[in-house]
Amino acid sequence: MASSPKAPADPIDARLVRKLADILTETGLTEIEVERDDLKIRVAKTVTAAPAAVQYAHAPAPVAAPVAAHAAPAGEVAAAEPQRRGDVVNSPMVGTVYLQPEPGALPFVKVGDTVTAGQTLMIVEAMKTMNPIPAPRGGKITEVIVQDAQPVEFGEPLIVIE
Repeated sequence: MASSPKAPADPIDARLVRKLADILTETGLTEIEVERDDLKIRVAKTVTAAPAAVQYAHAPAPVAAPVAAHAAPAGEVAAAEPQRRGDVVNSPMVGTVYLQPEPGALPFVKVGDTVTAGQTLMIVEAMKTMNPIPAPRGGKITEVIVQDAQPVEFGEPLIVIE
């Protein structure tokens, strides 16, 4: 009889819920649902990334002056971001970025290359899955912001197309 009070708690696997939450974070999804037999688990999050990104884009201007007074390199980084011309391609997920299809191969693209819409720019590995990052439009690569095998966060700038 000791096992029957535990039975209702056993179907909910906390590791599964955490894993689903991690998948949300890594893929940029806002909701995921899993159903097994009579158990149905739905994990959802509130989308707050867009307002935070907008605030962040405006935040460096007021913050740059005090930071520059204390540490010049941080002020230079904040000042460099607004000077980017063209479209910045951001990471759609958390993972590790790879600039070439395999170690030792030529990179997918480099500064000065002309790309077409849909062309693979790089790969972001997330949960042992290689996810190609396509060019949102055609144009010329003016800056590769990340380095090969660098960890990246969701929304982090990767490359600039002009």
